[in-house]
Amino acid sequence: MVGIGKWERELDANVRELASADTLAFGGVGIAGTLLPSTEAYQQVERALDEHPPEARQQVDWLLEHGSPAGKAYAAALLDTVDPAAGRVAWSRLRADDGELTTFTGCLMDQTTLGAYAAERLADG
Repeated sequence: MVGIGKWERELDANVRELASADTLAFGGVGIAGTLLPSTEAYQQVERALDEHPPEARQQVDWLLEHGSPAGKAYAAALLDTVDPAAGRVAWSRLRADDGELTTFTGCLMDQTTLGAYAAERLADG
């Protein structure tokens, strides 16, 4: 039996980090521009989608179904990067989700629902 490789373990750990995330941030936050663990995990999964598309896509699909509200938003954003049509379908499905999450854009923090965030993403797209 073949063992699980390092990249697979890292992908799994990053998806688990995203699945439990309560904050959505795609860049540095606060005055210091600190990267949150979930932001770093997002970046690693994004890289994995380039390097190992089938395996990473399967993990992103799982995240979309089983993640926290922020985790589901990360999954939809990841889908947007590799398959805009699938991303749009994901955002459309998430419009009905009333789970709450915190968002960060630089120093600005906000509280919203996943559904409201998804509606904004669809309107921007």
